Amino acid sequence: MRPRERIFAEDYILETVTEFSALGRSEHAEPSELLWASSVLSDYFAAVGSTPIIDRARSLFLQCPRISIQSEHRPVPFRFDGSRPESVKFDDFLSLCEGRHSVRWFDQRPVPVDLIEKAVTCAASAPSACNRQPFFFRCFDKPVDAVRVASVAMGTGGYAQQVPALIVVLGDWSSIEFERDRHLPYIDGSLAAMNLMLALETLGLASCPINWPDIEERERKMDQLLGLPKHVRPIMLIAVGFPHPDGMVPYSQKKPAQSLLRLQNDYLP
Repeated sequence: MRPRERIFAEDYILETVTEFSALGRSEHAEPSELLWASSVLSDYFAAVGSTPIIDRARSLFLQCPRISIQSEHRPVPFRFDGSRPESVKFDDFLSLCEGRHSVRWFDQRPVPVDLIEKAVTCAASAPSACNRQPFFFRCFDKPVDAVRVASVAMGTGGYAQQVPALIVVLGDWSSIEFERDRHLPYIDGSLAAMNLMLALETLGLASCPINWPDIEERERKMDQLLGLPKHVRPIMLIAVGFPHPDGMVPYSQKKPAQSLLRLQNDYLP
């Protein structure tokens, strides 16, 4: 916030610290997220003024176990000047984007799970509203399982039988409280999926995003097959594998930027 106000975040700081305190006692807590939350809250209470609510929250926070920082990196707000140690040139990135195609024909070599994990690391860096990251990935690296799951979606007839690995992008609505945010798992999951597919391309793996049909019959079938709880829904499927040297890819003519970009030169009424 610029300029920073003396009193801010009063409406939700007590709830935030209460949740942080509970998370610190949970055996499922992710250490890196605890460190992040602890660091931000420490800076918050060092900067904010005093009100009865903030003082209650500060007192509760001071009762939480201290989380030590083992490195110079502190996960708190930082200045971003746009500089990067290794700059990626536009032409190189354009080449990566244009070189990625939806491949449906794969060599039957096993897909190394460590490459999938690397790609998911890139997926995790995608933007996410309030950093909820309301999605996760189920990976099926056995062809028999990949084929079975891929067949649940529509539009996979003719090639699903030779998909060597499959990723199911799943949305998690457990953190969605308000109606205004009901589409966030779809949006955030899709942003992450694009990072994932571009990363796969750099690792020598081809991919094909598979549309998930919003049809109740298919939803129930996937629920049963994957054992999904009520707050988890499929967003899309992604076929993954090494491209077959003789496999064909349909040519897709993309619209030019001049057709997609609408420049608003006049003021809105």
